[in-house]
Amino acid sequence: MKHFLLSIVMLLGCVCTASAQLPSITLKDIDGKTVRTDTLSNNGKPFIIDFFATWCHPCNRELNAINEVYEEWQEETGVKVIAVSIDQAQNINKVRPLVDSNEWPYYVLLDPNSDFKRALGIQMIPYTIICDGQGNIVYKHNGYTEGAEQELIEKVRELINK
Repeated sequence: MKHFLLSIVMLLGCVCTASAQLPSITLKDIDGKTVRTDTLSNNGKPFIIDFFATWCHPCNRELNAINEVYEEWQEETGVKVIAVSIDQAQNINKVRPLVDSNEWPYYVLLDPNSDFKRALGIQMIPYTIICDGQGNIVYKHNGYTEGAEQELIEKVRELINK
């Protein structure tokens, strides 16, 4: 039992605090502009990458919850949210109407073949990554429960207060 618990603790430590660079995948943003994922940045400040799909209700709840406090987060920390849609090509036309109807101010990327998602080893959405000002992945989280966005801003605060 001790070994099992130790394994779980070690695994969680690796998942939550892993520091790695973003992979180099070419995607398009919601306006059709080509973007390489390894060049994503926020002028030296932390940024959040949130994987979602139009059909994923927990994803949409998470992005709506963040939107309610996003302006405050930006004023306090300068954090930027990048929302990555994994909707397949036949559903990609549903992304902009969802973004517009929810008035999400996020930078939105399209990953219709799940190349970026797969390169990061993501199995389920919603999946959220926090990168430090240098683009290193410093935190990963999957799933969403009400209030989980508070954990995101706490991690961002820790990064800017280092």
